[in-house]
Amino acid sequence: MSFGGPQWPQQGPEQPQPYGQPPQQPPQPWQPQQPLPPHQQPYQQPQQPNPFPGAQQGHTPDWGALADASAARNKRRRGLLIGGGVVAALAVGAVVATSVVLTNKKNDDATNRPVTPTGSAAPGDSAGPAPTFSSVAPLPPPNPMDFLSDAKKDKAPLSAEGLFPGKKLTMSGRPYQKGATSATTDCAAVTQGGLGPVLKSNGCTRVLRATYVKDGVAVTVGVAVFPTDDQALKAKKQAAGGIAPLAGAGVGDFCHATVCLRRTNSIGRYVYLTQTGFADGRKVTTGDKAVFQTADDLGTFAFNQIYARGRAQASAAAGAPGE
Repeated sequence: MSFGGPQWPQQGPEQPQPYGQPPQQPPQPWQPQQPLPPHQQPYQQPQQPNPFPGAQQGHTPDWGALADASAARNKRRRGLLIGGGVVAALAVGAVVATSVVLTNKKNDDATNRPVTPTGSAAPGDSAGPAPTFSSVAPLPPPNPMDFLSDAKKDKAPLSAEGLFPGKKLTMSGRPYQKGATSATTDCAAVTQGGLGPVLKSNGCTRVLRATYVKDGVAVTVGVAVFPTDDQALKAKKQAAGGIAPLAGAGVGDFCHATVCLRRTNSIGRYVYLTQTGFADGRKVTTGDKAVFQTADDLGTFAFNQIYARGRAQASAAAGAPGE
């Protein structure tokens, strides 16, 4: 079937012979009619081996076969060379590995063996006792709250001047001038409203007070002391009324027959209270931010002072665990 287009020419019966090939019928070599005597035989060159395998006398060599044979010889030659190289590399590697092992052994001996003077023992060979370590874990440091919660442990001196030191205090950059201070064991005498009976029924042992003033706002902070933290917590929950304001030392009477801000909180066996209002007797409203800020500052100050007391005693106990 033909698809059209140019057709490749077909080879005819009479094609020229390729270059270098003999004709299809080579001439016969000359042969003598009668055999000649041996001494008259024509000289014949000795037959040489055919350098081209697969080629016949008078014909073109089989170049494909020759190429395959050459490739096989080259492959065998490369195999011999690679095998020899591998053997040589293994031999060199064995020599190097042996050298490295010998060198490392020599280095280990030099670095690991202790160098000691002649006749002396190495430190590890000493006949003395080996160091021992206690298997008992160290005790954790004391908790400040352990001291603030029980009067039997909370034995540090306690006074109004010790709890409210100096002539002024500063909270977050806000300075407060200190007024009068006081301390009493008659807890109910320094209270307003129903606070007195609450303090007394829960075992209050003393009340410490101090007054501070800033920009026309005055505050009295009081700290009521109880034997245990449980008693203080009950007094806090039952609190009614407030701490009585403390005038004096440049601060006039305030928070009488007017509205003031009262707050109560506790830490350990201590209840701290604040009574805050205007020094001129004005009533406090929810919009008076200065009054609320003053109550926050003095409540935080009282908390910090009480906790610092417990921390100091805990640090002292950690330094002298045997006591």
